[in-house]
Amino acid sequence: MNRFSPWCDTSEHADRKERLGSWSAPADSPGTGQFSLKEALRHVRRPLYLVEQKGTVTAELGGVGHFGSGLENGHTLAGFAPPSLPEHLGDPGFCREIGIRYPYIAGSMAKGISSAAIAEELGRAGMLGFFGAAGLPLSQVEAAADRLHASLGDLPYGFNLIHSPHEPDLERELAELFIRKGVRIVEASAFLALTLPLVRYRLHGIRRAPDGRIITPNRIIAKVSREELAAKFFSPAPEKLLRQLVANGSLTAEQAELAALVPLAQDVTAEADSGGHTDNRPAIALFPTILSLASKLERQYGYDCKLRVGLAGGISTPASASAAFAMGAAYIMTGSVNQACIESGTSDLVRTMLAETRQADVTMAPAADMFEMGVTVQVLKRGTMFPMRAQKLYEVYRSYKSLEDIPAAEREKLEKTFFQASLDDIWRDTRAYFLKRDPAQVERSERDPKHQMALVFRWYLGMAAHWAKDGKTERRMDYQVWCGPSMGAFNEWTAGTFLAAPEQRKVVTVALNILHGAAGLNRANFLRSQGISLPQEALDQHPLEIAQIKEYLC
Repeated sequence: MNRFSPWCDTSEHADRKERLGSWSAPADSPGTGQFSLKEALRHVRRPLYLVEQKGTVTAELGGVGHFGSGLENGHTLAGFAPPSLPEHLGDPGFCREIGIRYPYIAGSMAKGISSAAIAEELGRAGMLGFFGAAGLPLSQVEAAADRLHASLGDLPYGFNLIHSPHEPDLERELAELFIRKGVRIVEASAFLALTLPLVRYRLHGIRRAPDGRIITPNRIIAKVSREELAAKFFSPAPEKLLRQLVANGSLTAEQAELAALVPLAQDVTAEADSGGHTDNRPAIALFPTILSLASKLERQYGYDCKLRVGLAGGISTPASASAAFAMGAAYIMTGSVNQACIESGTSDLVRTMLAETRQADVTMAPAADMFEMGVTVQVLKRGTMFPMRAQKLYEVYRSYKSLEDIPAAEREKLEKTFFQASLDDIWRDTRAYFLKRDPAQVERSERDPKHQMALVFRWYLGMAAHWAKDGKTERRMDYQVWCGPSMGAFNEWTAGTFLAAPEQRKVVTVALNILHGAAGLNRANFLRSQGISLPQEALDQHPLEIAQIKEYLC
């Protein structure tokens, strides 16, 4: 629709000319309204003028706007939206420091689901991708570090460091690996408290430059869903941990003094209702709280740097991205939607399941890594029995002191339906695994039968993620697929378009569509703030091919 009426009350319309100004057509064109409003909104590099002519309004991308009262030359200027580039939606300082063009991050998903290929594609496109190191053997993480260093060079990429309360040695070994391999950005997730390996990674190589600035080569982007955890990351490293690092030779006394002047994490991602580890917090409540906290702690500690807050959880469409940036997000982080892309480290069968997901098709289930603590993760429930079976295992764990205490009928059901093997066989395999990975777990299980039961039940939870990732068709009913409601929103947005097909979903195509669409909606919101009512069809930002987006960005 090239012409529309933005006001119902003509008296308001008459007042509009005096308040905003007038518009003059370019010398080589009379201004014919050749663009529909929808098209004009998408040309995000060009100023948009809404020009009133004979009671209707046309969208113009050329000419000159004259702002102010008393300007009678030319046509009435009914509305104006400035250029809104995708790279300008977030905090420019964040992009500059990270070395990316767009304020867009693909968050980590464990077991390499957020793959090296995702990090490579996004890195080359001016964005940041994290490799999901959690749950992988150190050898695979090291191989991914070598691959990304070789393929991306100086382009930014990151690795995940997940809190491992039951395997502290693994957390320490990962941190040391990242230091040794020169990984400069780490996403810290699922932390309940700050740990020595995390602080050591952040402060490794801290020094004062000749001009007096404090240089910290390693950066942590923390992902949290509670303000008390955000406060820990925004604060300097705890003095107790600094003393330990000095005592074990990881830091000098001078470096420890410098550490007291910098935040453990300058950038914190407020994680709302996301897949995997989440507290299901609403973004509209969580984000402003953590943003306010950042401002408060920046003043309290007198940092030389700005504390910034990004937003994750529920972001998979232009509308959700636009809302995040409107609230002041320095960057956005996507997760579930990337798992559905062809570059992810999961199976085609899971990608097909995700393409059929609706917003209500997710639920909470016990987490493998924090099973004994009762921590849950958000997973897909459509097409799998995993959430119900995982919850049943947790109930059995809470009810009995050992595997031997489980009633025979109950145990037989678990062996036949869940494990498809005897619990004795599962324990034999689990024991052999931990003898190599973490012998302390076996030693503890020999003293504590309930811990033995937890390890056996965690075998099912962990294998359920592997079965999904590897596409084991015979275990489809046991798939654990980390997923948030944003997946359903993405499917609704892409329905009937080329992105509805799983094989068409490429991580950069998805990212640029989200960002470009958000930029267009930002322009629409600018017009709305001027009291203009826009037709809904103009606001529908359906997905575009990359070539089309590039044309709009010219």
